[in-house]
Amino acid sequence: MRKAQPKKIPLAPDPRFNDVQVTRFVNNIMLDGKKSTALTIFYDALEKVSKFTSEDGYEMWKKAVVNVTPAVEVRSRRIGGATFQIPAEVRADRKISLSMKWLVRFSRERNGKTMADKLANEIIAATKGEGGAFKKKEDTHRMAEANKAFSHFKV
Repeated sequence: MRKAQPKKIPLAPDPRFNDVQVTRFVNNIMLDGKKSTALTIFYDALEKVSKFTSEDGYEMWKKAVVNVTPAVEVRSRRIGGATFQIPAEVRADRKISLSMKWLVRFSRERNGKTMADKLANEIIAATKGEGGAFKKKEDTHRMAEANKAFSHFKV
């Protein structure tokens, strides 16, 4: 058995929206410990989203995170010398982590001048059900569906 799990350190809510999820997202954007830069990028992206769509950027971001949140994923399990991809439900905490990581990752891979532009475009695309992060969720669900035959193995 492994040692005791470390305690979860509670995150401080962000200054503008007073939301812990925003802090979590900003921590995913952050590179080299530059949190103020990451906050600036996030807030600029939300302003650009609201300028492009004439809707509230914060609400659009929340909708985008929900749209790219996976319900199932596949986990590898070795059984009798063969490795099977077994579909499994995603824990609530991991769902949020995955969706945020995917949004940030596919924002970085996008074309655009600044990170704020890229993030804004990815948020808009994810809200519409398009973009790299949404496609990743669809692929994950498709993989789980394709390997449903192995679900009796359970992880």
